[in-house]
Amino acid sequence: MKIPSALNRLNEALRCLPGVGAKTAGRMSLHLLQNDRAGARVLAEALSHAVEHIVHCASCRNFTDNETCEICCDNRRDNSLICVVETPSDLMSIEATGLYNGVYHVLLGHLSPLDGVGPKQLGLDLLDERIKSGQVSEVILATSSTVEGEATAHYIAQQVKAMHVAVSSLARGVPMGGELDYVDSSTLAHAFKGRRPLE
Repeated sequence: MKIPSALNRLNEALRCLPGVGAKTAGRMSLHLLQNDRAGARVLAEALSHAVEHIVHCASCRNFTDNETCEICCDNRRDNSLICVVETPSDLMSIEATGLYNGVYHVLLGHLSPLDGVGPKQLGLDLLDERIKSGQVSEVILATSSTVEGEATAHYIAQQVKAMHVAVSSLARGVPMGGELDYVDSSTLAHAFKGRRPLE
């Protein structure tokens, strides 16, 4: 059966989403067209509006619809602490805990010379400027525990130390409720290296 070109185009467009293959895209398309055309219009308008108006914060590179994001504009935040994350999604995860009251620097990726991603693409010049302002007392590295994430954290740590500012990283190790039998050796190694005395 020949699929209408507009439907085929919609299926292909939906496949740009992570984890969405041909079958899932087809089901989504058919659901929207058959059961929720009003929802499809709202989705199309919201997506179009977001693409048109969402930009990166001039200070931290987080997503915002203004020049500077709400976190950077909030005078209740502690500007002496900068948490470095790879993505806006990582930032949102930290914000959801409600435990961190500093500001952020969003890398929008990690160092990958083979892909042409160097310090400039990660906005490290912007981070340097913020540190050189003299307000920053600590930089917290919250990159992923992948090889690329660790290499990126190491590079940033060297740069920050050279400016005589404290640098730390998030603790990594055995998850709450985790059994040692099911924890991989790399995670256990991080747990041993990051151990601290009991209070």
